[in-house]
Amino acid sequence: MKILLSIKPEYVNKIISGKKTYEFRKKLPKLPVETIIIYSTAPYCKIIGEVQIKGTITDTVSKIWNDTKGNAGISHKKYLQYFKNKKIANAFVLGEVKLYNEKKELSDFGIKHAPQSFVYIK
Repeated sequence: MKILLSIKPEYVNKIISGKKTYEFRKKLPKLPVETIIIYSTAPYCKIIGEVQIKGTITDTVSKIWNDTKGNAGISHKKYLQYFKNKKIANAFVLGEVKLYNEKKELSDFGIKHAPQSFVYIK
């Protein structure tokens, strides 16, 4: 199964370059997911490619940071802001990135609006 995630361009670039090998989320999908389709948010607003998911991790906010900070691709301050008032953090462990030759629109996947969290793609 695939999901489409909205990701800010600064983090998309770090995923592409390999500097960010974890994608942090407050909640994980209930269904097993193998691939993330990457929607780069404003100002691009395009689907640029996909990344394989090697696994997921769930633990305390501090433990996840300690385990991932070397390739988090995000500052500790922004990480803590994202998980403010949360005890548990989740992360996708990212694998190989595949960029599309041509950027795609949300409508190419039957989606009208960028998801706040994620949307399943069949």
